[in-house]
Amino acid sequence: MKQAVASSFSFIEPMNALLVPVLSAGDWLYEMKFDGYRALGFKSGSDVQLVSRNRTSFNKAYPQLIDALKSLPAKNAITDGEIAALDQHGKPSFQLLQADGKSKGTALIYYAFDLLSLEGKDLRYRPLVGRRKLLARLLEKPPVNIRFSEELRGKRDRLVEEAHQFQLEGLVAKGPNSLYESGRRSGAWVKVKLTQEQEFVIGGYTQPEGSRKYFGSLLVGYCEGRRLLFAGRVGTGFSDILLKDIYNALQKIRRDSCSLVNLPEKRRGRWAKESLLRS
Repeated sequence: MKQAVASSFSFIEPMNALLVPVLSAGDWLYEMKFDGYRALGFKSGSDVQLVSRNRTSFNKAYPQLIDALKSLPAKNAITDGEIAALDQHGKPSFQLLQADGKSKGTALIYYAFDLLSLEGKDLRYRPLVGRRKLLARLLEKPPVNIRFSEELRGKRDRLVEEAHQFQLEGLVAKGPNSLYESGRRSGAWVKVKLTQEQEFVIGGYTQPEGSRKYFGSLLVGYCEGRRLLFAGRVGTGFSDILLKDIYNALQKIRRDSCSLVNLPEKRRGRWAKESLLRS
């Protein structure tokens, strides 16, 4: 379970990227959009915190990343980056990350893309390219679980095409001379999503069969006006850990009736109140 941030660190609001439908032409520095958790890394000597955008500590959840941050060759530093879980092909997987990276062969990586402070010097008012040069130097010999988020080189249209081919979540474009605007979404950083997503509601689940535990499939739906319509079943891709976590969460919000108005064979399922599922 994630914990509140230790009070010894002064939290910095992360700068946010503006979501756009397409990337515009211009002088941009392009990076991959990771499908993970945004996290700020705070290091002061041996004292380290890895913190979410909502001021929640990741220290207990990802101790291997804390050890990696402690070994950075700087006494004091504040980094901005993304926690990602890589599948067997080296592609970030949010599903694996939700399972806390406990699946066999899963690599947990902290991708650092910005440096906000180094040895007590506030770098937020320096151009992005300068901050990233210092960050690259800091990560010349990085710990196992930390990587520098490299710039994607090439023309915009070609980068978008390649990102589609590799089924990446999206791309981020940043002004090379942009300052770090804490807590703002000014447009100096923009992001475009390349994968289509739909938010579904969990309406219930089926009983497990065979050797499977907890539940068989999740029954999901979507809102149309005030009605919740059945969309389908989601039954694959769950690790044993994720099956248990979802099942336990659903038990807290159980109800006796089904909220999916057009579900076939309603009598065979068990129902939960509205709980969002990423899809």
